[in-house]
Amino acid sequence: MARATPNASPTDSVPPAPPPVFGRRATPGPRPLAGVTCPVLTAAIRRVEERWTRERSDDDDPDSIPWVLAAIGLAVDRQHPSYLLALEPRPPRLVTQRLLAHVQSELLRSWSDAASASPLRVLRHLKALEHVREALEQDASEQFGAQLGGANGMDFLVQIVHDLRSPLTSILFLAETLMQERSGPVNERQQRQLGLIYSAAFGLSSLTSDTIELARGGDQLADDRPTPLSLAELLESVCDIVRPIAAEKGLAVNVSLPNADLRLGHPLALRRVLLNLTTNALKFTDRGTVDIAAVEKSDMRVAFSVRDTGPGINPEALASLFQPFRRSARAGRYLFSGTGLGLALTRRLVRAMGSELCLETRPGWGTQFWFDLELPPADAR
Repeated sequence: MARATPNASPTDSVPPAPPPVFGRRATPGPRPLAGVTCPVLTAAIRRVEERWTRERSDDDDPDSIPWVLAAIGLAVDRQHPSYLLALEPRPPRLVTQRLLAHVQSELLRSWSDAASASPLRVLRHLKALEHVREALEQDASEQFGAQLGGANGMDFLVQIVHDLRSPLTSILFLAETLMQERSGPVNERQQRQLGLIYSAAFGLSSLTSDTIELARGGDQLADDRPTPLSLAELLESVCDIVRPIAAEKGLAVNVSLPNADLRLGHPLALRRVLLNLTTNALKFTDRGTVDIAAVEKSDMRVAFSVRDTGPGINPEALASLFQPFRRSARAGRYLFSGTGLGLALTRRLVRAMGSELCLETRPGWGTQFWFDLELPPADAR
């Protein structure tokens, strides 16, 4: 591995490090660090180096650690984080964070030993170390933002979201398995805790799915042509998913079905729309019910609605309700997710199926979303 040395960046020059001091020291102590004048800080960093040598894993690069620690020493002693940020090649951020934590621990250890260190000097180093840590986090944030804003920024975001889906799916499966007592009995308190875990994981899972779909445009139907579907099975699958959320809040979910069950339509998109509307309704309803209805308007058309008995939507929020990536003007005032991804995607999918998403909301009455679709009977072909 090439030697990592602090190099000045074009926008943030690094003051030259003082040359190392050679010669015999009056008292024995740790090997000096180039440019670091404080023996307490030098001793702390040398102890971290020894500790890392003993505890390092096979994945660590032993040649890079002394140079990272030397840069940390200069950054703290000179109170100039650029000594660390200008390292080339840049060490892994997690490694740097661990080393900073170890140095902090050793400085705190020196603090408790009043005979070997001045408390004021240690405090100065601890404050400088915190500034270095903040600069490192800010630098990482700027790099992340640059990647998102680049030509491949959307692909980068989608890849991140994809990486979240697998662990969230596992959490949902395990929580549901435990709630159904397939692994043994659970008491009432544990049922409630599992419900909370399921609700939180499901909310995150829905957000990842909405992000991926909107990145693709949000109006692409997975099933290009209408296919046979059972409205009873489709609505039951929605209820199966949201039932733990409803049970945790003590809410009832009611379903109304049309007479003709087998239809021709787009089951994946329709299920996604109803699931988004139902979870939103449950999220912002504290008491009462959430009603999902599929009502025949004619032999060929079915009207769908999801109504809750919540407090209704703030009028100030209506203008931007379907805008993705919106921000709430005041915490607790907007009665849907702060990003607006779910409703934005829902409206696009409804339009892709040939309809329009409508809503009615009143204080004390609740909120109802509805739309109607052409869904001919499956035997009409």
